[in-house]
Amino acid sequence: MTKRETNLFRVAWQFYLLLAGAAILWLGVRPPGLSLRLLFAARGWWLDLALGLVAGGLLVLLWQLAGRWLPTARELEEKLATLLGGLTRADALGLAVLSGFAEELFFRGAVQMTLGLIPATLIFGLLHTGSGKAFRLWTLFALIAGLVLGGLMAWRGNLLAPVVAHILVNAVNLRRLARRNSFENSAAAATPDSLEEESARGAADSRDERS
Repeated sequence: MTKRETNLFRVAWQFYLLLAGAAILWLGVRPPGLSLRLLFAARGWWLDLALGLVAGGLLVLLWQLAGRWLPTARELEEKLATLLGGLTRADALGLAVLSGFAEELFFRGAVQMTLGLIPATLIFGLLHTGSGKAFRLWTLFALIAGLVLGGLMAWRGNLLAPVVAHILVNAVNLRRLARRNSFENSAAAATPDSLEEESARGAADSRDERS
């Protein structure tokens, strides 16, 4: 990664660690406090895991269909891929796990348990935004995802299903965007100008060998 990409990656990790810390403090000071029962249920955890995988898979499918049908979605992916830079597979997976856990602990745990499903979903959606029409689509998708994840939390009473779903969505999308950016960089490196320069260097080397 370049220095700019490394700094962006570091800032993302710091942000999500702070978000998780804020959620832990928030949940710790409000009744009934932070407990393992909020994270998963000893009984029925397998159902929560399955629900998370299904919900995450459906959200991934929804975004892939949007990318196929909506030019705005493809524009958004180009912008996000540029922001991500050269993430490796390990970087993408690590960031997906941290962001999925931290955001669910904060929004579905602390915020939703304090303010309710709708306010938590609205805040979640509004924080996934940016300038331009493409980022408005990102906000809309975040609102839909927030309703699904918040609904899972309200139904099951713990964070396992929404955390699994969120991590799956982020892992698939982050890896795809990082791979797309890597492919575009490789293609740019193989432009006709660069090929001509390589050919010229090869011809010069051949002349040097003959002389």
